Amino acid sequence: MSTEQQGTAHTTIDGEPIPTLDEIAAQHFALSPWVARTPVFERADLPSLEGTHVNFKFELLQASGSFKARGAFTHLLALDEARKNAGVTCVSAGNHAAAVAYAAMRLGSSAKVVMFHTASPARIAQCKQYRAEVVLAGSASQAFDLVRRIEAEEGRFFIHPFNGYHTILGTATLGYEWATQTPDLDAVIVPIGGGGLAAGMATALRLANPRVRVYGVEPEGADAMSRSFAANHTIKMSAMQTIADSLMAPHTEEYSYQLCRRHLERIVTVSDDALRAAMLFLFSHLKLSVEPACAAPLAALLGPLRETLQGKRVGVLLSGTNTDPATLGMHLAHATLHH
Repeated sequence: MSTEQQGTAHTTIDGEPIPTLDEIAAQHFALSPWVARTPVFERADLPSLEGTHVNFKFELLQASGSFKARGAFTHLLALDEARKNAGVTCVSAGNHAAAVAYAAMRLGSSAKVVMFHTASPARIAQCKQYRAEVVLAGSASQAFDLVRRIEAEEGRFFIHPFNGYHTILGTATLGYEWATQTPDLDAVIVPIGGGGLAAGMATALRLANPRVRVYGVEPEGADAMSRSFAANHTIKMSAMQTIADSLMAPHTEEYSYQLCRRHLERIVTVSDDALRAAMLFLFSHLKLSVEPACAAPLAALLGPLRETLQGKRVGVLLSGTNTDPATLGMHLAHATLHH
């Protein structure tokens, strides 16, 4: 249940406070020794988008390879020494696990990460490179059960991939940072898995500039937040199928769902072919090698949001690049063949 903000007091959702702009700014400063201030780059001459000023935010250059480092460090920096020494755990398709492992390594903690058995071998290797112990689970629901057991039996602190105050405070620093770099954006497009990124970014962007419109994009085969919006409550997903494995959230959670509901203008979905086409577009025109989830905002701009945002100054988030050469080559070849 939400309570309306009065003065500088917090609003709350599901018993947790919502970050204020002052808190987000303070956290952005606190993260500065640990995460990068990633650059922005604008183009107004992209094919099929002539007249639209596309402001790319290069979060794919972030520590650990994705935006997830912001939430991971935010959690770990908030732990006291005893909790930090006990170690942390998480569940993830890859990017969150890598970020938690990296943050734990940098801050002198330890990480035991639960990943899906379908996780990319490159992402598993990345976590091990960051000194994490990796446990594989057969399904997303089994992974969440397993991580809760690790939390209870080993005393490790569970870092949620997309829900809760500190997760959203971390992702909010990305929106805040972008607002300081490009304060006059008309719209911003962000990918949605469980909604933690969209919830935090939209909260910060709208606090900094109430007129900006924030749009979310999901894969057609993993559209948990769209289904939650349609149902007017959080939901659990059954089978999911998409090449954007880092956007395959098995369910939605109240805190991030309510923030998305409050701040997102609209959610659109894109096909796997549209994701591949956007990956090829980024490779061809910006010389970038990205994972499918990273291409989702551009796929939305080239597709369902193209007419809506024509001629505007649009922020396109490039959220991560944790892929491997073989998978990248396969998707680019498929897109080239069907171009």
